[in-house]
Amino acid sequence: MDLSTLKFLGAGLACLGMGLAAMGVGTIFGNYLSGALRNPSAADSQFARAFIGAALAEGLGIFCLVVALILLFVV
Repeated sequence: MDLSTLKFLGAGLACLGMGLAAMGVGTIFGNYLSGALRNPSAADSQFARAFIGAALAEGLGIFCLVVALILLFVV
């Protein structure tokens, strides 16, 4: 295998992390909405935690994007 082939393969695998981060954010807010509908009085206290979880998941997705870009353009 050529180095460029491995570079594209690694960047593609790193991009999988971005899709998985998007699925994680959907899961976080889906579970938040499910819990808020079951117990509306506790929804306000859990909203900030949902945003913190979404921010951490998006941070991992952006990190995967940076790794993919480094593999494509730097290595």
